[in-house]
Amino acid sequence: MPKILIYTTKICPYCVMAKRLLDKKGASYTEINVDGNPQLRDEMMRKTQRRTVPQIYIGEFHVGGFDELYALEQQKKLDGLLQQA
Repeated sequence: MPKILIYTTKICPYCVMAKRLLDKKGASYTEINVDGNPQLRDEMMRKTQRRTVPQIYIGEFHVGGFDELYALEQQKKLDGLLQQA
């Protein structure tokens, strides 16, 4: 399973939903909470060109936020992406 990275904040309901979906899939991930850490938020924005959370990477692939992650699930593409090594 590829490495999964998810940038989050504590009060973000979309972050919670993204983590629940990944948990449901049995996927392990590294969570980077950007609350109160301007350096981590800046890193996220430089890497993703986006300001919102969650921002999700599966391997080198930038999924985007929860809406994009959920769309992959609805299109039956998420499992294949999670299986790639």
